[in-house]
Amino acid sequence: MSKVALFGAAGVIGQSIATELASKGRPYRVVGRNISKLRKAFGTDPLAEIVSWDPDSPASVRSAAGGVDTLIYMVGVNYWQFELHPELMRKTLDGAVAAGVKNIILIGTVYSYGRPNTNPVREDHPREPHTFKGRMRKSQEDLLMQAHADGRIRATVLRLPDFYGPGVEASLLHRAAQAAVNGGTADLVGPIDRPHEFVFVPDVGPVVARLVDTPAAFGSIWHLAGAGTTTQRDLVAEMGRQTGTKFKLRVAGKTMLRLIGLFNPFMRELVEMNYLMTDPLIMDDSALQRLIGPIRKTPNAEGIRQTLAAMPKTRGLAAATA
Repeated sequence: MSKVALFGAAGVIGQSIATELASKGRPYRVVGRNISKLRKAFGTDPLAEIVSWDPDSPASVRSAAGGVDTLIYMVGVNYWQFELHPELMRKTLDGAVAAGVKNIILIGTVYSYGRPNTNPVREDHPREPHTFKGRMRKSQEDLLMQAHADGRIRATVLRLPDFYGPGVEASLLHRAAQAAVNGGTADLVGPIDRPHEFVFVPDVGPVVARLVDTPAAFGSIWHLAGAGTTTQRDLVAEMGRQTGTKFKLRVAGKTMLRLIGLFNPFMRELVEMNYLMTDPLIMDDSALQRLIGPIRKTPNAEGIRQTLAAMPKTRGLAAATA
């Protein structure tokens, strides 16, 4: 059985993939900068091998990739440091090739497309990013796929839309889920009535695990779409319906993001990506389904139910200690 390594494993996508591998009884390696965070997430799984790495050290990268057949790359950076994406990809590629890794899968985003020319967007849509973040993601992809073209390693990219799910804090819907469970105000990035799609994070792991064992996946780029086009307003309304909670909405558009960004670097970086709210990009994943067969997608209402069920409840605690 081939060995799989998850680089950047501590995030929610990494945990989804690890869960799927473990369900199949498949050993895997988790790699990250923060060993204590990895131990907290994976320390109870006997199938998980926990390894720390320093991407600035070629020897560390080679060691972390040693004995691995397939490397799944999910390494994140601060939202205001996207210039690191191509650099980290180059360092990881060099180390992986030196260690004899055969395959690499990049979990990507839609940023490299820029504004869509048409919807839904297929994998052959032009990549014409007009944002800095989009250019950095495109450069990252180009480095990877050039390595494949040069015969250094077999590579593929799986692009995802926005995501949500249990324990997913870096989601447009997280603050709304908090408000639905605990009351208060739901902070959202608008406009919230435009078509949008979200992938439910637990649905990602099974797809990636199937790609690992699909030789025909390598050399191409693939989309994984959500369970259907919706709007943020509809999903937030579903949260209120399921909990019976009435809560206020506070929606920040581009102008408000600029103002908040004077004090918050993360919010400042959302300004250039606000086009994804105003100019929807809906993904077509029919090519992926032809490749690996039908894909299980959790309906949005069920995904919301699971997300709310996992949300820590603080309202009762606050009342008890008042």
